[in-house]
Amino acid sequence: MKPPKCPKLPQVDALKITEQEIIEQEIFELETPDQSLLSGPSSRLHNLFTIVRVAKDLLMGFRALHFAGPCVTIFGSARTKPGTRFYEMARKMGEACAKLGFTVVTGGGPGIMQAGNQGAFEAGGRSLGVNIELPFEQELNPFVHRAVTMRYFFTRKVVLVKYSYAFIVLPGGAGTLDEMFETMTLIQTGKLKVFPIVLMGKDYWQPLMDFVYRMAEEGTISHDDPELIFFTDDIEDAVAHLKRHAVRQFGLRRKRVPRAIKLLGEKEV
Repeated sequence: MKPPKCPKLPQVDALKITEQEIIEQEIFELETPDQSLLSGPSSRLHNLFTIVRVAKDLLMGFRALHFAGPCVTIFGSARTKPGTRFYEMARKMGEACAKLGFTVVTGGGPGIMQAGNQGAFEAGGRSLGVNIELPFEQELNPFVHRAVTMRYFFTRKVVLVKYSYAFIVLPGGAGTLDEMFETMTLIQTGKLKVFPIVLMGKDYWQPLMDFVYRMAEEGTISHDDPELIFFTDDIEDAVAHLKRHAVRQFGLRRKRVPRAIKLLGEKEV
């Protein structure tokens, strides 16, 4: 079902908000499950159905990546065009991660996500996509061996983080910032082990890194928190960092992944 078009926000001025505008906003919030999740209190039965949908989302994601082995997640913009500098950087990082023995996981869409999957796919490594349902239908890129499409952004982020020993962040927008800083927050609060975060695209991200160090100077984050981010454009330096802080630190070895149980509908990557 196509989601309803979001009504324009009422302009709050001398004129009162009309009853019709209130009705239009209520229809938008309640017509689809995703929007009603964030629309305030709902009935107990409605909340139960939401919990079931969330559980289904997580179960599908867990089943899809259970046999992936150690992963590296690549974050970045869906709008980056093939052949551009950052696309090629992501493709080379996907290739390098596959050669280290990692499964490359992305959001499964176009742009940087496609580039990371393409690099791993063409290098003979494992390439997976964790896609998201959107009103404008984000399309799955053709360089994944397996993909799962999820309803909720927050369940998608759980799956993108759960199986990964490192995170590669390339130029992107609000979604990429959200993914990087949520991962960093999980690490700095001890919810996640100190897995490496590699930030690539120095000319694009330099103002952000300056602000991260500003936060440390102001005391809003710990003094050593900026060191959680390895900032580079050099593929070889990034690979060396992954070897030191993802492979050796956690004693990763090439291991046999768990065998799929066909009776449970499981499939190996």
